[in-house]
Amino acid sequence: MLATISLALLLCAEPTPSVQPTPLETGFRQMYNLEFDQAHQTFHQWGDQHPDDPMAPASDAAAYLFAEFERLHILEIEFFMHDDAFLNRAKPVPDARLKQSFDADLAKTQQLADAALARDPGNQNAQFANLMRLGLHSDYLAMIEKRYVASLTEVKAGRAIAEKLIAADPGYSDAYLAIGVENYLLSLKSAPLRFLLRVGGAQTDKDRGIRDLSQTAEHGHYLLPYAKVLLAVAALRDKNFARAKELLEGLAREFPRNRLYRQELGRLQ
Repeated sequence: MLATISLALLLCAEPTPSVQPTPLETGFRQMYNLEFDQAHQTFHQWGDQHPDDPMAPASDAAAYLFAEFERLHILEIEFFMHDDAFLNRAKPVPDARLKQSFDADLAKTQQLADAALARDPGNQNAQFANLMRLGLHSDYLAMIEKRYVASLTEVKAGRAIAEKLIAADPGYSDAYLAIGVENYLLSLKSAPLRFLLRVGGAQTDKDRGIRDLSQTAEHGHYLLPYAKVLLAVAALRDKNFARAKELLEGLAREFPRNRLYRQELGRLQ
């Protein structure tokens, strides 16, 4: 989840009208609507009711990261369209109090996930929480601290967890995002740099990246909207404006209080 991966980052299978979303799904939807205070409240309530669930602090950390990205205008698609502008931008000034809360959530995620995995090494919920933790931290390192090498290390560690989840359950569609982000984003680098990245153990296959992002965008759970945003970025970079518009229109309908999707659609008109 680098540069987005980040995200940066940075999420849910669209519930049908007859299906009541779970509290965690509700929290993610609030986050995608840029309703961060409501999302934190929802995630805290879930954590109070399920104190052993590592997805509670992992989800709360995601809300902190997205709030910081929104404050710093990192969620805007234009931010990812020009590599030189991205790399040469000034280092952002982070919100110190938010960073403290973000780090505390990540530490609690690891503590709860490790305890769950000690009881049951095959616990997929705990594995995915750790995958979220690594992805969110790698996004912060890359997008805010501009520590790209450290971020890539966590991207690769997250990919190992994703591959383990998919090997055990090929239908675990959220896990494909970590692999898709790594392959797609790193495939955009120059040929010599891609070679060095592969030597270092990174994956740089653009076609696989798009396939894996599509898997999450079509069948994902918490990360489905995020995968759609990344596919919209990919479509814009390939000058496939019709596909980008289709994706953004769907997101704008689903999350009407997120001004960013309407803003990007306006740029396409």
